[in-house]
Amino acid sequence: MNDNIKRLSRLTTILTQLQTKRILTASELADKFSVSIRTIYRDIKALEQAGVPILTEEGKGYSLMEGYRIPPVMFTESEANALITAEQLIIKNKDVSFVKEYSEAINKIKSVLRNNTKEKANLLSRRILFRYNTDNNQTSNFLSTLQLALTNFNCCEIEYLSKEKSEITKRIIEPFALYNTQENWVLVAFCHLRKDFRAFRLDSIKNLKILNIQFKPHKITLQEYFEMCKK
Repeated sequence: MNDNIKRLSRLTTILTQLQTKRILTASELADKFSVSIRTIYRDIKALEQAGVPILTEEGKGYSLMEGYRIPPVMFTESEANALITAEQLIIKNKDVSFVKEYSEAINKIKSVLRNNTKEKANLLSRRILFRYNTDNNQTSNFLSTLQLALTNFNCCEIEYLSKEKSEITKRIIEPFALYNTQENWVLVAFCHLRKDFRAFRLDSIKNLKILNIQFKPHKITLQEYFEMCKK
């Protein structure tokens, strides 16, 4: 990544952070991006020159002028509370990629809240908790990748550990659906090795690669798949 792209990415993230938090210090930003405080000063100046209304509070830090929003999306307090509640549920999820992607998404959502709603949302996030998975065990890291493969109809190559046989097999699969058991995520896919649909626990997938091979969408529904399993 060249310096210009890195700086553009940093400026975009700084803007998002400014919208997420009421006050942000130069030292916080410098630590986050592993750059000097002088670099952050230059970044703030560049955002100001681009028309972003940044307010400087002496001895405190930077904030955005009230009412400035990108994008112009507004949430009611109840909608914001629903998103915060979902965030606490997802933090306990066992797939690392899912937690990471949702956390980044919720930060962007928080960035467009009015200051008053934002403060209430942050309060709620500190006062709500889901107790299952209390050790925060995270056992897989493939959910986000598989979601993309599923919606874009890309075949995947996986190395899968069979619990029954204690052996790893390499398979090419066509992702069909995903469901959660509250303990682990399970992928339903058409397996080229078995010539049939199979269920794969994500915590048993040891390696995964999206292939540049597309498959035709399967015509059955997820409900029809479950009915097939009952038979």
